[in-house]
Amino acid sequence: MSFKIAFIGAGSIGFTRGLLRDLLSVPEFHNIEVAFTDINERNLDMVTQLCQRDIRENGLNNQIQATTDRREALKDAKYVFCVIRVGGLDAFQLDVDIPLKYGVDQCVGDTLCAGGIMYGQRGIAVMLDICKDIREVAAPDCLLLNYANPMAMLTWACNKYGGVRTMGLCHGVQGGHRQIAEALGLKKEEVDIVCAGINHQTWYIQVKHNGEDMTGKLLEAFENHPDFSKTEKVRIDMLRRFGYYSTESNGHLSEYVPWYRKRPDEIKDWIDLGTWINGETGGYLRVCTEGRNWFETDFPNWMKEPAMKYTAESRGEEHGSYIIEGLETGRVYRGHFNVVNNGVISNLPDDAIIEAPGYVDRNGISMPHVGDLPLGCAAVCNVSISVQRLAVEAAVHGDDKLLRQAMMMDPLVGAVCNPKEIWQMADEMLVAQEQWLPQYGEAIKEAKVRLASGNLIPTKNYEGAARLKVKSVEEMMQDREAANKNAGESDKAKDRPAAASN
Repeated sequence: MSFKIAFIGAGSIGFTRGLLRDLLSVPEFHNIEVAFTDINERNLDMVTQLCQRDIRENGLNNQIQATTDRREALKDAKYVFCVIRVGGLDAFQLDVDIPLKYGVDQCVGDTLCAGGIMYGQRGIAVMLDICKDIREVAAPDCLLLNYANPMAMLTWACNKYGGVRTMGLCHGVQGGHRQIAEALGLKKEEVDIVCAGINHQTWYIQVKHNGEDMTGKLLEAFENHPDFSKTEKVRIDMLRRFGYYSTESNGHLSEYVPWYRKRPDEIKDWIDLGTWINGETGGYLRVCTEGRNWFETDFPNWMKEPAMKYTAESRGEEHGSYIIEGLETGRVYRGHFNVVNNGVISNLPDDAIIEAPGYVDRNGISMPHVGDLPLGCAAVCNVSISVQRLAVEAAVHGDDKLLRQAMMMDPLVGAVCNPKEIWQMADEMLVAQEQWLPQYGEAIKEAKVRLASGNLIPTKNYEGAARLKVKSVEEMMQDREAANKNAGESDKAKDRPAAASN
């Protein structure tokens, strides 16, 4: 069995190496063609060396085609993994720091809120270029498997405007599934779930053990858990008030809704600093920065360490390889996928990108009908979908008025800022990110004039309620294992330490 898989953004060590291991752990896939492409030649070269060493030490002969020419990598590809971060960490820093001046305190800022909306503006422009290349040079009916955030926005744009069949893939459902099992004192495989909603706001609408519905027992289980009761306060409060547990981490979830991060003096009541994902200001930016600095410095040592094992036991939980295995071999795989709704969840809009259970086999990808989400859960999702729709249309058409409306409609931005502040913040973000926003030329020119006029709303020099310092490489050397794990994992919060003592 042979076909070609291309990785776009392959210099991302966290995703690329693990996804390749997952693919080549499938015996039938030992002869597939693999192409890596990235705009960063240095990172591309390092990841290629590492992956080629893994292949060799697992006794396989695949030769990775590594190139900065995206069209060359995409030529004849049947499947494409997209793991890009448009603008890299420089743009990510702006997504976090500029909103802080206006009091918008984000833990991550890559899905919704001011940062996620701007990340979408950068990403959609590039994704539509990628789709054009796929249409022109990839295999007919190529499947684009998108791991890049903002997941729903990028996947929405590719399906509606890119002309390429696109699925969004995320590991959030698996993470929450593990937590639910632990809170109930069970093994993950003993707990059956149905999860539905939108990416990062998906709800465990059915939780069963041996056929018994456990949903009503979750609140007490989480409230009494010695660790989760401290680290998941936002998720537990949402469970208390809406009746269902959410996939997304405490920190992520806190920035998608208007209630938990709008008053600086209350933020620490809802978060924990034991690990970034529990709510630290700019936490994901910090760990990504540390991971990049560590990998670039420590890379020679990575080449001396044992190779990844390509075995069934070492295979990860990311959906991508299992989807391709199902399509190519006929083995049935059940996962949770981000796709165009088209009636799967009946009380969310048909054009939205929803996350719901799906099945894969040689016949294709099937999404069973979920029906209605619980009314409150649907309401939370519908607010976010309105923001996503505005942001997608803004990015595709370079319409800064729609961009500003998306920011106004965003729950946390709207809770913290008034309309004039939102307009000025949008101006600042557009101008600061000009190099990644080709579709906004005229709007940026006008924003520069307004910002230069001197008639500006005063802003704060604000670090956020819970900002931690980026560790130096020397500090990370104190715990090489933790540094390696941070740099090398796609899910940078899979293994979470206990709650902080404070």
